Amino acid sequence: MNIVLASSSKHRKKLLQQLKVKFKTISPNIDETRLKGEDTSRYVRRLSIEKALRIAHDCKESIVIGSDEVAVVGNKILGKPLTKAEAIKQLKMISGKEVVFKTGLCVVNSETFVKYTTVVNYKIQVKKLSQQEIKSYLLKEDVLSCAGSIKLEGLAIAIVTKATGNDPTSVIGLPLIKLREFLEKHGVYIL
Repeated sequence: MNIVLASSSKHRKKLLQQLKVKFKTISPNIDETRLKGEDTSRYVRRLSIEKALRIAHDCKESIVIGSDEVAVVGNKILGKPLTKAEAIKQLKMISGKEVVFKTGLCVVNSETFVKYTTVVNYKIQVKKLSQQEIKSYLLKEDVLSCAGSIKLEGLAIAIVTKATGNDPTSVIGLPLIKLREFLEKHGVYIL
C-alpha cells in the first residue's frame, strides 16, 4: 500500500518524514469554511476526514492521511495568520492565556474506505508578552503558516510557560503517536 499525505503543509510533511516511511503528498483543495454552529472539535475532525476522502477517491491501493488544526483561545478560533499584522493581533490575543490546539486526524484505506479518526488536544500557556517580545519573535521566526502564530518546535518555546498533552507533535499539525496507531490498524508498521 502507498502512503499519501493529503496536505500541502510543509510542517506536516516534515513530521511524517520523521517516521521514515515512503510517502507522497497531494493537496486536497477542499473548502475549509466552518459550518454554522459547528464546534471546534467537529470542525477539525470533519476537515481531516474530507481531506483524506478527497484524495482516497483518486489514489488506489493507498493509505491516506488527512489532518487539520486550529488554535483556540476561550471560544475564539485562531488559524494561520498569513500576514504579519494578523500574527501581531493573534500574539496580543494569546498573551498571558491558555491556548488549546485541536488537531483532527483521519487515516483511510482507499480500497475499503475503512477510516480511523480522532481529535488530539494539546494545551500551552503563553507568558504575558511585551510589544518588544512580539516584535522580536516575529523578526526571528516565520509563523505565518502556523495556527495561532505558535511554532512550538521553534522559537515559541521562549514564549510558553507550560505545555500539556499526550502528543506534542499535534501542535505542529500531525499527531504522530495517534498516526502510528492508525497506520498499524491498517497494517502499516513503522518498525
